[in-house]
Amino acid sequence: MKRLALLILAAAAPALAQTTPAQQGKAVYDAHCTACHGANGGAGERAPAIVIGGATSLRGERTEAQILDIVRKGIPGTGMPAWGKRLPESDIANIGAYVHALRGTALDDPWPGDAALGQQVFWGKGACGSCHMLGGRGAAIGPDLSNIAVQRKSVAISNALTKAQHRVFGDGGVHLPAIPPMNYDPVTVVTKDGRTVTGVMRNQDHWSVQLVSLDGTYHSFDRASLDSITIKPGSIMPSDYDKRLSAAEFKDLLAFLTRQGTRPAAGRGSD
Repeated sequence: MKRLALLILAAAAPALAQTTPAQQGKAVYDAHCTACHGANGGAGERAPAIVIGGATSLRGERTEAQILDIVRKGIPGTGMPAWGKRLPESDIANIGAYVHALRGTALDDPWPGDAALGQQVFWGKGACGSCHMLGGRGAAIGPDLSNIAVQRKSVAISNALTKAQHRVFGDGGVHLPAIPPMNYDPVTVVTKDGRTVTGVMRNQDHWSVQLVSLDGTYHSFDRASLDSITIKPGSIMPSDYDKRLSAAEFKDLLAFLTRQGTRPAAGRGSD
């Protein structure tokens, strides 16, 4: 029996080692902090929000260093205990990584896995480049993913691959300062001369409609030239990549996508 237990622990060790500090911090936060501060740091019944906005520079929001100092020392005269006396420093540091991830995007909390293998899945079995551009390569039917890890959270990227309603932001997504606009609704137009074009919407106003057809061609139509415009609910984006790919391939694809982007340089002269 003891040998069996050791074998189970040995098999589990690689999986545990691949979790990120932020993911480990979430486990510690959920165990000790959620009851007071709420899920994802969004305030609870007994304690204030830890995460107010999408950046640590927001007025009225404590810095991550200040939060960790409070976690370690507590707040005398309140219900906030000194966790530095109860938790190892590694757990407290991981809580800091989790708070940093909540305030940031995927680049602050990239998915564990082999990003190089994920790149092969992206251009190969996943066929993501048949709709998306990345680094100037691919198609322009869907959004350009070159900066996706700066624009989205890791959970939002995962949801886009696995959930039909992935535009519904949750699990921390509401903490972004703003949700980038997405206008890729499936659309079919029929012209008055009988031509049918199906693709994804780019823009429309009172006078014109712009879309990209499924072969990647950009089209612009005067409304007066159209017989009908049909916009369908949903998305042409597949939402079953966790089933199309093996577990390892899916994990590596997320590791690749959650590392795509370059954080803009911090502005100078701001206070």
